[in-house]
Amino acid sequence: MHLPHLIIDLALILAGASIIGIIFKFLKQPVVLGYIIAGIIVGPYFKFFPTVIELDSIKIWADIGVIILLFNLGLEFSFKKLIKEGLRVVIIALFGVILTLISGFCLGKLMGWNNMDSIFMGGILSIASTTIIIRAFDELGVKTQKFTNIVTSVLIVEDLVAVILMVILSTISISREFQGIELFFSVSKLIFFLILWFVLGIFFLPTILKLLKPILNEEILLLLSLALCFAVVIMALNAGFSPAFGAFIMGSILAETTKAERIEHIISPLKNLFGAVFFVSVGMLLNPEMIIQNIFPIIFSALVLLLGKPLYITIGSLVTGQPLKISIQTGLSLSQIGEFSFIIASLGLSLNVTSNFLYPVAVAVSVLTTFTTPYMIKLSNPVLKLTEKLLPLKWKETISSYSMSAEKINHVSEWRKLVRSAIINSIIFSVIIVTIILFNINIIQPYFWEFKWSRIITAILTIIFISPFLWALSFRKGDKIAYSKIWISNEYRGPLIILQIFRMLLSLFYIGFLFDRLFSTQIALIGVTITSFILLLFSKKIQNIYSKIEDRFKFNLNERELNQKKELKDLTPWDTHLSNFKLNAHSPFIGKTLLESKIREDFGVNIAAIEREDLTINVPSRFERLYPQDIISVIGTDEQLNKFRSFLSKNEKGSDLLQRKSEVKLLHFTIQLDSILIGKTIKDSNIRELSKGLVVGIERSGKKILNPESDMVFLENDLIWIVGNEKRILIVSREKHSK
Repeated sequence: MHLPHLIIDLALILAGASIIGIIFKFLKQPVVLGYIIAGIIVGPYFKFFPTVIELDSIKIWADIGVIILLFNLGLEFSFKKLIKEGLRVVIIALFGVILTLISGFCLGKLMGWNNMDSIFMGGILSIASTTIIIRAFDELGVKTQKFTNIVTSVLIVEDLVAVILMVILSTISISREFQGIELFFSVSKLIFFLILWFVLGIFFLPTILKLLKPILNEEILLLLSLALCFAVVIMALNAGFSPAFGAFIMGSILAETTKAERIEHIISPLKNLFGAVFFVSVGMLLNPEMIIQNIFPIIFSALVLLLGKPLYITIGSLVTGQPLKISIQTGLSLSQIGEFSFIIASLGLSLNVTSNFLYPVAVAVSVLTTFTTPYMIKLSNPVLKLTEKLLPLKWKETISSYSMSAEKINHVSEWRKLVRSAIINSIIFSVIIVTIILFNINIIQPYFWEFKWSRIITAILTIIFISPFLWALSFRKGDKIAYSKIWISNEYRGPLIILQIFRMLLSLFYIGFLFDRLFSTQIALIGVTITSFILLLFSKKIQNIYSKIEDRFKFNLNERELNQKKELKDLTPWDTHLSNFKLNAHSPFIGKTLLESKIREDFGVNIAAIEREDLTINVPSRFERLYPQDIISVIGTDEQLNKFRSFLSKNEKGSDLLQRKSEVKLLHFTIQLDSILIGKTIKDSNIRELSKGLVVGIERSGKKILNPESDMVFLENDLIWIVGNEKRILIVSREKHSK
């Protein structure tokens, strides 16, 4: 029997990836680099080992890998989180991306490259690697520091910018020129489809998933998720976008549903498999001779990342009001490239617009900067000390003063709120209205061609469908409090009336557009008049219909968050207590992350701490793994803890549960009149350092505040709930002001 070459090739790829991956894991280096080196070994340019033969087939597998990788990145992406983070992280990210892109382009031109090679080089250098940075934070144990939250948020923005950048680069590649008008239309089309898919996805998907809940086991959910992913990939291709864009969008839509964690969990093995194939294929395309020939472009490109981008990010961070220390830490963390850079480099090759040397340069720079990432993060303290030493005292005082003042600037005028709300509403409702009009004219109307009144039927159906959104576009007030304040004040009443008239005229324009497409301009004028009269006559009913649509959308959008709050309700410090369990080698949770173990989902409990020999991990992340002999501190109600205890008793094969008293406790104390904590914020009080614990709740005047912010100020008679070392907490609770 003849064995197909594809199977032999896959055996080579997976064997090489696993062997080199094990070596890199042992050396505590990113496994992604091991996959790339494995690709070099089994690739056509390395003759000492068996070589992959069917490169075209492997390329298809790699393309699937890109889709799965982007789908998974989308699942980790959150538009809501991005909006909550505000303008600051967007500014920081854009400083880094735009200035690095310009630096990469200028570097290419200085080396005599053509425009396409230079612009693609800029794009390749501008996007940092989420995978490598998160792994570095884990290995260095800095995930709890403030700057890591900023870096993570910047990475979210960069992921979105990368997707947009791929669309722009594709457009430039087709025209081979920088045409402003064409780019404008391409970006407008991108925004149009982004809004459309997101709105439709959030409105329909959660409802569909809820209806299918009784039959949604892991197998069906996996198949359904992949079907949705590839369906949007096909739509994206038909709309002129890349498959990666469609996969990312579908992932980001599913990220807002209640099934996001489950989908992320079941897709993980596929991501690992196809991701490995993709990164191995990256190495297979790397010609070692090309690296030697282009050693100077590689070195100069690496210097742009190691010196230029940290500087740009640091400046952007300072501009947004971050302290000097946080700014430098953030900048030095974002000095590498990874998965998106490979995808952008592959895009240039597939479109035949970049030279052959660009791809190996990108891969070599990625390998080099991946190795330097942990050292760059560690350099932040020496760089900070050197910077403080070199900066004039006046500059340091200015930066400190600006940072403090920026923290206080959080007021947005009512007029700006209203204008922003009106612009967002106008864009969203315009997208929905135009989509319905075009869909009915181009898709629905052909079914009525045989009828004499087909155009009239289409017009009536379209008006019925768009009427709720026409009402919202014309009259929805958005922020009602801001609207009322402005109306009462004479200062902006005139502009408010003009804004209202503009929205109404926009609605009339869409009605006219519908009748003009179906009939003629003359009939359109009559149609606008009659339709406006009818819509005003039934405005109350139309408003009620729209309110139901909006309520359903908001519920779907916030359902995941509401469910999480509901789950936490029974886990608040006021209703729960803490128990300790010791895991043995037979525990079903061994080797799994907290996310994979699904302890919280299955039992409703939270892991407050993990004790591992001399190491204590307070409030571990969902990616923390469990190992034999770990002592876990679990917070829950009596019922939840008993359920968890029973499960361990049945599944740990006779292992004794931990009975000893743990140092980690859930305790509370009241702040007395003479306490040193009064008037200090949680952060400034150093209560975490002093107690080796975490403030999880504050009860003040009967109000319960779960997980208070670090800038909350302690007051007399506050009841503080804290997880940590019992002795240290007792010491802190008794600390008095010196008299």
